[in-house]
Amino acid sequence: MRGRAFLRGAWAPAGHQGRNWRSSILVTERINIGVAGAGVFGGHHCGKIAGREDAALSGVYDIDHDRALLQARKHNVPAEKNFADLLERADAVIIAAPAIAHYELALEALRAGRHVFVEKPVALSLEEADELIALSMTRGLILQVGHQERYVAEAAGLFDRKRAPVKVDCVRHTAATGRCEDVSVVLDLMIHDIDLIRKLTGAEIESVSARGENHAAEAELMLDNGSTVSLAASRRAGTPERRMTLVYDDGIIEFDFVNRKAANTTPSPLHACFDGEDAPLSFRDPLAFGTEIFVTAIREGKTPSVTGADGRQALQWALSIEEAAGIGASYDQQYKTPERRRA
Repeated sequence: MRGRAFLRGAWAPAGHQGRNWRSSILVTERINIGVAGAGVFGGHHCGKIAGREDAALSGVYDIDHDRALLQARKHNVPAEKNFADLLERADAVIIAAPAIAHYELALEALRAGRHVFVEKPVALSLEEADELIALSMTRGLILQVGHQERYVAEAAGLFDRKRAPVKVDCVRHTAATGRCEDVSVVLDLMIHDIDLIRKLTGAEIESVSARGENHAAEAELMLDNGSTVSLAASRRAGTPERRMTLVYDDGIIEFDFVNRKAANTTPSPLHACFDGEDAPLSFRDPLAFGTEIFVTAIREGKTPSVTGADGRQALQWALSIEEAAGIGASYDQQYKTPERRRA
């Protein structure tokens, strides 16, 4: 199965029945959170947890033990050699491993009774996503998905309008980094905009046309509410660009996610506080805000703002685009070896 090598020394759920940790954590206790995946993003997650007073980084796991050691030594926590040991020390886990390992790591964690924050995509198939969602609901566990751009859009006030845009144009370009290339650019980058569009429109795809290859793709969508969507994503661009243009019947909103700037001709004002320490945490540091949501959801039994179901819906659109473009179906098979799987 995809990502099996990431589970060397794998957890044996038959010997552990799992626990409902939501009801077992006292308000005065620090929540122990382990991180699976010690790459760039995993390192960011480690730092966010270690900086909190209401949570503790309990350990780091990576298939590359040397990488796990680097993060573990930085934060003075154990570097685990297998996922089972990470789960044993934790109340919850953040999965920042390559996408091909998301499903299996999340499945083992949920079976063990641990809350899960998994980076996007939630899984690589709808069947996998459905299994994770069902298990989290059955066990009464949090399943949060890392669509961090949603927090930025919400802080800027993009979701405050009661009407849906009639046209959406999204561009998301980055330079080549070698990261996240176990999946296509649709599941790596374009899925951010897909999640935002779903939130903005509340609509479903009526038709899709797409073209491209694994590192660059474009798509045009017709939604069942009449809105049209244009999406372009590349991870081979020279200049970073992340922008969204929302055309309404009463004006246009243009948002630059790189520079955190907006232009707005609609009668509905956007939130003005974009810069400096006065800006909300969700705008200044969406990853830290996502961690805060996760910890609060565990402690108070609340539903996180980006659920497993949200992640599944974004995945459904992304897979439809991949299918229309003829990309992605077997792409992860090129990244089977541990040396090529880098979070």
